[in-house]
Amino acid sequence: MNRHPTVLRSFALNTPLAEILSAALLVASLAWAVLRPAGRSEAFVAVPAAVVAVGLGAISPGHALAEAERLGPVVGFLAAVLVLAHLCDVEGLFTACGAWMARRAAGRPRRLLTAVFVLASVITAVLSLDATVVLLTPVVFATAARMGVRSKPHVYACAHLSNTASLLLPVSNLTNLLAFTASGLSFTRFAALMALPWLVAVSLEYAVFRRFFADDLPAEPSDAVSDAVSDAGPAPELPLFALVTVGCTLAGFVVASALGIEPAWAALAGALVMAGRALARRRVTPVAVVRSAAPGFLAFVLALGIVVRAVVDNGLAEALRHALPDGSGLLALLGAAAVAAVLANLINNLPAVLVLVPLAAPAGTGAVLAVLLGVNIGPNLTYAGSLATLLWRRVVQERAEHVEVGEFTRLGLLTVPVTLGAAVVALWASLQVV
Repeated sequence: MNRHPTVLRSFALNTPLAEILSAALLVASLAWAVLRPAGRSEAFVAVPAAVVAVGLGAISPGHALAEAERLGPVVGFLAAVLVLAHLCDVEGLFTACGAWMARRAAGRPRRLLTAVFVLASVITAVLSLDATVVLLTPVVFATAARMGVRSKPHVYACAHLSNTASLLLPVSNLTNLLAFTASGLSFTRFAALMALPWLVAVSLEYAVFRRFFADDLPAEPSDAVSDAVSDAGPAPELPLFALVTVGCTLAGFVVASALGIEPAWAALAGALVMAGRALARRRVTPVAVVRSAAPGFLAFVLALGIVVRAVVDNGLAEALRHALPDGSGLLALLGAAAVAAVLANLINNLPAVLVLVPLAAPAGTGAVLAVLLGVNIGPNLTYAGSLATLLWRRVVQERAEHVEVGEFTRLGLLTVPVTLGAAVVALWASLQVV
């Protein structure tokens, strides 16, 4: 079946009422996800919105089913990775990471920032951005408090790297999986093309952070910090079982890609191995394992995909088709990335990639990956740019920390244009070589 939304559009949907209805349902779904009153699930509005879109004819049942089938493997992969990351935390992986950061920093805030950048980049790439936001951010808070240093630069790094550092692997981000499916690349070729943009973007982020937070990053530790470091207890043991399982899961992704198998199966195998061990040792309960998969969020992703498809079917695709530049030259790639970054900050990066990837696919792999750069790096500009940033803000607020919108935006204005532009140039160079 041709999956291009403009080809599949039903003539019955080409009415102003259908356009207004689908747009209103998307705005309502995203607004609820941003605000999330009383801690209710993001799916609380998105699922009914999808039902209304189908029931009132904004999208046909056939198109809704096709979208759900397209997103099914992606959602299954996301569930498995969330479980895998949670069980790595149960095994003590993130506690060990906190101890490593503290010892690597030796009481010096600048060294701590370097350690956070290294760990957050690796964890985001391997275990996905959700692990960095939900599991690493609290560890960074605790490490900074134990060292007696200001937490802001290090916690902000978790937010930015949950987006920027998710460029490397197809499994690092939900947006990557969607782009990976459309790109036609193998797992290893995707990683090879994105390695240089990933390295360039993370390095530039680090340089900007060092300058932006210079007052919070003194070169030498205070006496209180030195005393805290000297009082640190013995380092926890490294959870070898978790590390070996994650390594084998990554190898499974490569093998699965070579055999044409969905990466969700490799992720599921890793999650089952970790869950079997944790359940046998009674470290978790079956209910806890199911909850770690975030079923409400998974339902939100599926429902949002259907609502976005309704918006696309009713005119958005035509409008954006003219905004996206043609071709795969450097200027075209820069333009595609810029459009993607702007759209991600307007409607969130997940809907943006659902809309733009099918439109960019005919222009080739370079255009798809340029869109991916835009929807992954661009959200560092505003809170609403990505679900990961919204989740990070909630984690920070739960610890009674104040995050200023103005400061977050100023930092984004300094990082996003330079990192996005340089990453696109690096992608263009990779496309010439790889």
